[in-house]
Amino acid sequence: MTEQTDAQLARSVALAAGEILVGLCAEGACPDSELGDRGDAEANALILRLLHAARPDDFVLSEEAQDDGARCAARRVWIVDPLDGTREFRERREDWAVHIGLAIDGVAVTGAVSLPAARRIFATDDAIAPLPPAPARPRLVVSRTRAHPLVLRVAEAIGADLVPMGSAGAKAMAVVQGDAEIYLHTGGQYEWDNCAPVAVAQAAGLHASRIDGAPLRYNCRDPLLPDILICRPEYAQQVLDAVAAENPEAG
Repeated sequence: MTEQTDAQLARSVALAAGEILVGLCAEGACPDSELGDRGDAEANALILRLLHAARPDDFVLSEEAQDDGARCAARRVWIVDPLDGTREFRERREDWAVHIGLAIDGVAVTGAVSLPAARRIFATDDAIAPLPPAPARPRLVVSRTRAHPLVLRVAEAIGADLVPMGSAGAKAMAVVQGDAEIYLHTGGQYEWDNCAPVAVAQAAGLHASRIDGAPLRYNCRDPLLPDILICRPEYAQQVLDAVAAENPEAG
């Protein structure tokens, strides 16, 4: 049997975790009061088992597992979020995700983002599809519950229409599939929130960076990665300039 590539593995693990989560959402399968905790725990257990079986020498950094500091010296680290968008999952919306990312030497190179409730999967080995023509006004995806003031000021400065949405993975994939042009976030994220989305977005030809334009680095001892910009390349400099103008400390 031919061994799966890293991208194939990421895709298959994301799909398997998604099946568990969709099953929990089925009517009567799980009490609402337990849905989020069981989703996190069961998806995490499956992901760890599948990754350790397929890549026993790799390390895994998961939002839902004890961190092994030895990963910091490793070249290959899987960075995963078993359930991105727990609030949306509990509400049985479609904008939650499963993130399976792989960082090699600190760079997000491979990954898959599954939107199980929407029956969509995006991975770094997908064929690159041309983006539709840009609209007259760019669309910027923001948190549906707590959009950061800086993001709102940048949207106003560049004349962008806001598209409220749930999980980080759903927002990033909205840009990948051409339903929005810009995903700008600040105010706090961790590596598992964006490693897989960044790998998929960059494989699709999109821009991805910190909001000051610095490259995104992964497998840091502290996994806090508080801000991110994913967008169509033609908007990158405009957004970065607007961030610098609205938030001089970021420059």
